[in-house]
Formats: sequence, C-alpha cells, structure tokens
Amino acid sequence: MAKNKNKTYWPHMILGFLIVGVTLGYWTVQHAISLPVQESNDYMLKYQEADLNINEIINAKALFDKNYKIEIVNVKRVEQELENTKRAKSESVVILSKGKNSFFYSITDKNSVFMKDANITFFLTRPHTVKEDILVKNIPVVDGKFKVDNIELTKPGRYTLQLKAKIGKAIGYSEIPAYLKP
Repeated sequence: MAKNKNKTYWPHMILGFLIVGVTLGYWTVQHAISLPVQESNDYMLKYQEADLNINEIINAKALFDKNYKIEIVNVKRVEQELENTKRAKSESVVILSKGKNSFFYSITDKNSVFMKDANITFFLTRPHTVKEDILVKNIPVVDGKFKVDNIELTKPGRYTLQLKAKIGKAIGYSEIPAYLKP
C-alpha cells in the first residue's frame, strides 16, 4: 500500500477564512454601534412624523409661500465659500456672536403687511447633532418684528436657524445657515 506524503492545507484555509470573516463581522458591528445616529429635523419635525404627513406639509408650505414671506432682519451676513464641492460655490451665512444673540423676523403678506397674529416657533440647531438644540415656541412681537431673544452660544462652528410660522392652515419654513467664529 502506498502512503500519500503530500499534506493538504485546504481545511486549515477554510477555518482561517471563517475566523477572519467572524472577526471582521464583529468589528463591523462594534464600529457601527459606536457611531451616533442623529435624527433628521426637516420641517422641525421628527423624521417619522414628517414622512407620514409629507403631503399635508407640502400643501401647507405651498399655501404659505403663495401668500406670505419670511425674512430675517438686522443681521450681519457674509458670503462663505463651500468646501468639498465639485464647483466653486458660496452661500450667504449669518454671523453669530459669542454669548447672547437675538434674532428678528418679519412675516409679511404679499402686500408687505406685517402678520402679527402668526404663531412662530424658532429652532437653533447644529448640523449632524441634536445635543445643543434650542427650541423657542410662541415668539413675541416687539417693535413690529418677531424677536427671538437670549440665545446663548459658546461653541464656534456651523449652526442652522430654523423658523416655522403658522397662519391659519398655511405653514411656512425658513432655514438659514449661520456661523460662529472661534
């Protein structure tokens, strides 16, 4: 009887691939768990609520845009270049100051008549995080403008100023990028 002296390594290779696969799977799950997941806040609503009512939101926004206009007033703006874009782009951003900030909004109809009976909600957020969000409801009218007062900012970086105005069945939204310099 002839003895086969050639050893086969394929069972060891299969076992090695299996161990590598399990290790990479475990690493992928651990890495995915460690990254925070932030909810979207489009239309100043949770994603699920906005998704369920998107048709009503779009119709209310179209009704508002047809009859009214939202403007932020008395703020310093600057053109800022956007990085990581294929074409050179810039956007107008509001410059924030360290410490207390105030924002003034004007909501007018198409005849430039101030709408003092609007129900206003202000939301200050940072892109990609919800830890430092500031929500202010029922903004008062001061000197013919809606005044959002005493917004305390300490961390430099990008912010987004969001406003929701409700007049009857019409709901309007304003989203303005802002920046606090270090």
